[in-house]
Amino acid sequence: MLTLSVVVPFYNVQTYAPDALKSLERNARDDFEFLLVDDCSTDGTPELLERAARTLPGARVLRRETNGGLATARNTGLDAARGTYVAFLDGDDWLAPGHLARTVAAIEALNCDFVRTDHVRTTGRTRTVQRVPYGPQGVVADPRTAILPADRSSSVDYPYAWAGMYHRRLLEAGLLHFTDGLRTAEDRPWIWRLHREAASFAAVAAPGIFYRRGVSTSLTQIGDERQLDFIRAFDQVLAETALDREADRLLPKAVRTYCAIIAHHHGSIERFEPAVARKLRTMSAQALRRMPQQLLDEALDGMDPGRSALLRRLRRRALTGAASR
Repeated sequence: MLTLSVVVPFYNVQTYAPDALKSLERNARDDFEFLLVDDCSTDGTPELLERAARTLPGARVLRRETNGGLATARNTGLDAARGTYVAFLDGDDWLAPGHLARTVAAIEALNCDFVRTDHVRTTGRTRTVQRVPYGPQGVVADPRTAILPADRSSSVDYPYAWAGMYHRRLLEAGLLHFTDGLRTAEDRPWIWRLHREAASFAAVAAPGIFYRRGVSTSLTQIGDERQLDFIRAFDQVLAETALDREADRLLPKAVRTYCAIIAHHHGSIERFEPAVARKLRTMSAQALRRMPQQLLDEALDGMDPGRSALLRRLRRRALTGAASR
């Protein structure tokens, strides 16, 4: 069996794909495979991947016949993975030389289900190291202990699938696949499930992934309806966490995070198309109404006044709409 499978989805990233592919070349080993998933690109990306298939050691190109989005493209790669460990990279990001080998060495030495790594956020020429929001470094722990506290950033608030490495047993247990069709926030239900159900993890100081921000084709920069999938993603987080054996302890964190994300999107609502902005307001109001109301009250009481007031107005909108029907 190969040591590592790296799943790399690509969709219309011909400007950035050469950086990603060159960084894979600088990380290649005989026991690594690179699963290059073309999510039905319409630009020059397929030609770049074809060239990589001939020149990049361990590369395999997997072509999707329809565009399924990042979650579905990652699943396509996972279904083909043969490695003892699995890692991810997005087609517009890149790796430092030797990053994969160092992370393999770390997870092998720690002998845990998965590791989470720091990363470098790049915006233009600015680079900032982003740390895993979990204190102990290189110490194996129960992932459930890293979900809380509810009122501060924790490991589930660092959802990036590419910021880590995962043992194959998680893949075989069904914990690495993403919810098909989620076009944004696809890693939120994924990271919560991983932390609830995996047996062991560790944070390691290995900031070797460069996460490119400000890409015009990225969904984080596009204000169309696909952005609203965050509501479906967090509805899934709440529903699955409610079934957990420690639901009473974990749900306050899930509710508070959901509220924070709703407030975040409303804080930049001007970037949405007008019809999408209206739908965002309606769907957010309905989502607040679906939440456990006592936990919602507690979350709003603990938030800063600006976000709390915004969310209370949205909740009143939902209640007014229900009363008028």
